[in-house]
Amino acid sequence: MKPDHFSGILTLGGTILGTSRQPFKLMRVIDENSVDKVKNMKDNYKKMKLDCLVILGGNGTHKTANLLSEEGLNVITLPKTIDNDVWGTEMTFGFSSAMEIATNVLDCIHTTATSHGRVFIVEIMGHKAGWLTLHAGIAGGADVILLPEIPYNIDGIVKTLAQRNEHGKRFSILAVAEGAISQQEAQMSKKEFKNARATMQYPSISYRLAQEISEKTGQEIRVTVPGHFQRGGSPCPYDRLLATRFGTAAARLIAEKKYGNMVALQNCIIVPVPLREVAGKLKGVPVDSDIVQTARDIGIRFGD
Repeated sequence: MKPDHFSGILTLGGTILGTSRQPFKLMRVIDENSVDKVKNMKDNYKKMKLDCLVILGGNGTHKTANLLSEEGLNVITLPKTIDNDVWGTEMTFGFSSAMEIATNVLDCIHTTATSHGRVFIVEIMGHKAGWLTLHAGIAGGADVILLPEIPYNIDGIVKTLAQRNEHGKRFSILAVAEGAISQQEAQMSKKEFKNARATMQYPSISYRLAQEISEKTGQEIRVTVPGHFQRGGSPCPYDRLLATRFGTAAARLIAEKKYGNMVALQNCIIVPVPLREVAGKLKGVPVDSDIVQTARDIGIRFGD
């Protein structure tokens, strides 16, 4: 049975697009215009006489998908985000393609950094989770990696740069997640942190870091922000294969009427994970994980 024989399934070019186990109860949210968006989506689902919804996206998408599932709609989801921060799956499709782009940026920066003997900061996407920065930072040969999960100490960063200079290394490259935070910020309440960032005079954390490092070292700092460039382009072969595996697995779940699940990659096998176990959770980088230790073992510093 072909996937696109089901009404309500999103397809592109014939291909379907679209760790705690404690359930997470999400509350229904009414927006500022007193509109219940979940109710509207449910009404449209019935009006269009859909058999099911195949929903692709990240954390916010899965929260909504779970609400729709709880309303009785037939829902299957696929984890699609460059952040790789969806709970319940080892990998999301989109992540590897973005990592390839971010790694290429770091590779290209090496040429200028080496010839000019400067410190470069490359800001990589990732507000709440540092998977993309961590993987690209290691693959791209960054000297310092700053993640949201590991609050940094500016003096620790400066010390690392000084040590590199002492060893004759005239340049340094910092891979910085856009959500990186200082140790002082980590002690703030959510409200205090939000206010601090709202009043920050710099366009992003990387520019603040550049100023602080320059003041403490006297070195010239350059900032590169590839931004949404990381989200575009052609998907890499791994993502194409993973998306195809997810898509066919979703079609099988629909054929078997096993709704209310997200297809996930666990131990290299595609498995269904109940949406209620995924919604409202974030998969951050474990600070004691093997990949973080690998980075430390090869001399990469995290500013802590």
